[in-house]
Amino acid sequence: MQTSVKSPSLPAPPVLAANTSRTKISLAVGALGLIALAVYANSFSAPFVFDDLPAIRDNPTIRDLASGLFPPSASGSPVSGRPLPNFSFALNYVVSGTDVWSYHATNLAIHLLAALTLFGLVRHTLRTPQLRDHFEAAALPLAWFIALLWLVHPLATDAVTYTVQRTESLMALWFCVTLYAFARSVETDGVRRWRVIAWVACALGMACKEVMVSAPLIVLFYDRTFVSGTFGEAWRRRTGFYSALAATWLLLGGLVWSTAGRGGTAGFATEISVTAYASTQFVAILHYLALAIWPRSLVLDYGTDVVSDVAIIAPCALVVLTFVVATIFACRRAPAVGFLGAAFFAWLAPSSSIVPIATQTMAEHRMYLPLAAVITAVVLGGYRWLGRSSYFVFSLMAAILALLTVQRNSDYRSNEAIWRDTVAKRPQNARAQCSLADTLFVADRIEEALPFYAEAIRLKPDYAEARLNLGCALLARERAAEALPELEAALRLQPTWAKTQHNFGNALMRLDRATEALAHFSAAARLGPEDATTQCDWGNALMRTGDTAGALARYEEAIRRKPTFAMAHNNLANVLAETGRLTEAIAHYETALRLEPNYAEGHNNLANALAQSERFSEAIQHFEIALRLRPDYPAAHENLGKVYLALGDAAAAQQHFSAAHRSGRTP
Repeated sequence: MQTSVKSPSLPAPPVLAANTSRTKISLAVGALGLIALAVYANSFSAPFVFDDLPAIRDNPTIRDLASGLFPPSASGSPVSGRPLPNFSFALNYVVSGTDVWSYHATNLAIHLLAALTLFGLVRHTLRTPQLRDHFEAAALPLAWFIALLWLVHPLATDAVTYTVQRTESLMALWFCVTLYAFARSVETDGVRRWRVIAWVACALGMACKEVMVSAPLIVLFYDRTFVSGTFGEAWRRRTGFYSALAATWLLLGGLVWSTAGRGGTAGFATEISVTAYASTQFVAILHYLALAIWPRSLVLDYGTDVVSDVAIIAPCALVVLTFVVATIFACRRAPAVGFLGAAFFAWLAPSSSIVPIATQTMAEHRMYLPLAAVITAVVLGGYRWLGRSSYFVFSLMAAILALLTVQRNSDYRSNEAIWRDTVAKRPQNARAQCSLADTLFVADRIEEALPFYAEAIRLKPDYAEARLNLGCALLARERAAEALPELEAALRLQPTWAKTQHNFGNALMRLDRATEALAHFSAAARLGPEDATTQCDWGNALMRTGDTAGALARYEEAIRRKPTFAMAHNNLANVLAETGRLTEAIAHYETALRLEPNYAEGHNNLANALAQSERFSEAIQHFEIALRLRPDYPAAHENLGKVYLALGDAAAAQQHFSAAHRSGRTP
């Protein structure tokens, strides 16, 4: 009997190849994840710095998830009009409050996901008919090296380690997802699903940052370059899809409108002219490109200066315009090269063209997404020149860049470190000088801070914030006479700042000019109605002028606005004690001490009230606590001496009177 032999199934080799390919991709993805964690491990403890403070630490809208979707508007905050980053900060707040680790972990995850999406996008693009002859065989390693170099490049740290610039990296992630989803949608399977993903990603990107405005155009450009061949054919094939992408501009337009020109810090109504800003951008773009090649002098804050020297601007403009013309030419003769050039300029255009951004005329985070285009051009060009030998070069480049990134992250180890680094690299930046001084002031190193405030004012005499903070520093050193002219100058420059009015009032109080101070405390309360400290200090001025009833009302208002304000409870108790309402006074003194147990003045005041109520043993206990906290506290020694004298213990009384005398007070 004849038997038949079944031939082997033909689909087996492709399945094996597919499994091998998936394994390689999994290994590539895992390697990128491990490298990212290794390179950014030293960034997780970096403190909030600069714009992190208003956008995260002092941002009330991230305190719960419901309000997280409604960021502060028209305030100039980095999260104004950017609900998705703001909501992500609210999620971080749920996880770790203001502890920085979860914010940095999220930023790194976003950066890694963006790099992985770029990896997928490049790999698919290199296998398109336009490029497959040159790159298909090496599509996976080339895409991996592009993603790797972008992942470890130190120029990206401004969008990753600098926490608030999540607005940039999150937008970049959704931009990459939009392009990747479109690239997948032109394959035969899952067209509708991938186009929906592209549209959703585009809308989410619009809710992150204004740079996303170019996304529908870049997708159309990608289609023309790698799929359809012409803009007309791309539009004809996918009219509905591009109309849907364009509709996301309505979302962006509404968000931009809600910020009122980002609180007056961006747009054509700022103090920086269109011409001055645009001229500066020629210099900025070349500087960014130089940093992409050799990122050694990275700077947190470039300040608000513009470049006005024609001898500097003209050659930079010539080079940049040459690149623009070359990009236009390449779009016809070498479409893939033209696409990279067009994407580079489109990604930079919203922040580096003619629309002034007054708060920062240059910023490294703006190069985050354009850097991907530069790296792609370098890697593909290197491969065409060196072939597989280029892998060694790319590996060496990645190692060097990774080490530089670790080093750059160490600059963020403290506020003082990052601002000293900035001042060293940009000594003419008045804001950096002031920020370093502020950091030293907060650390109670006021004498060290004073020269930096002075330098900031020398560089920018009309710098209201520097004059205000210098005045506050001098007040903290009990140098009210020197503080007054600085605060007066700040008041002249910014009369609508509540803090300026408040501190000018404080200076007048220190100089025994309480009557004059009243008007400034009143103005501060009007400009900053929720500030309990202003109410309390206003009450102090009213007490000084003899208006007890007015002071009582201000202290009560301070407590209403901040029930945990120990000093307000203490000062209210002082008024109550002075008017004979000892029981109420004692209750407020006790509240103040529950809130602040080491408040020596509070213990002394409570002891006085207890002594007046003839509760001498309790009074002695609180006087002794006050003296334990402040052994050279003359008022407490004197008051305790009076209690001992009233109890007939003349020796103990004399001991404390002598201590009061030694401390500078004569009973």
